[in-house]
Amino acid sequence: MEKICVYCGSADNLPDRYLEGARTLGAALARRGLTLVYGAGRTGLMGAVADAVLENGGKVIGVIPEMFYTPVLAHAGLTSLEITPDMHTRKARMAEIADAFIALPGGFGTFEEFFEILTWAQIGLHRKPIGLLNVAGYYDSLLAMVEHARSEGFIYEEHRALFQCESQPDALLDALTTYTPPAGLERWVEREAQGTDGKG
Repeated sequence: MEKICVYCGSADNLPDRYLEGARTLGAALARRGLTLVYGAGRTGLMGAVADAVLENGGKVIGVIPEMFYTPVLAHAGLTSLEITPDMHTRKARMAEIADAFIALPGGFGTFEEFFEILTWAQIGLHRKPIGLLNVAGYYDSLLAMVEHARSEGFIYEEHRALFQCESQPDALLDALTTYTPPAGLERWVEREAQGTDGKG
């Protein structure tokens, strides 16, 4: 595990507890010699995590679509920067580069990126570790929703094991380092006789 893709919010004027969570993650990545891969933004948690990695001597790879490559949005001091023609190419490129994925607090874009990479793991497109950094309990409601979906039969038990969740960066990085994909994932695709119940 050498390159970690981080998804997170880029909104302005966020509570400091979330910014501090991003900075703490960035410092932990740099301390472990892990390269940050992210969306190349300079605002919100995106800017905070990137700045923390750089300030602690780490490396940052930014991947940004042309539509967001502006002085207001794009970080100007990254180790390397890739510009893609669109959002789909950006996300695919970040997934290709990264060895693992972490979602910090964020909004619609962060939710979409997290669930997309989680779905790709569910259907077997990759076997890379995925983590939620639950800063200040931000993802408690999301975790409750996932548990509700599991208890109602929309998510198989093994699919819940596709991602790790911790409140502290080092604990999450340790969990990702030791991650082993859960057994039985092929059950979702193969659908034996008893698998016609619509779970997925």
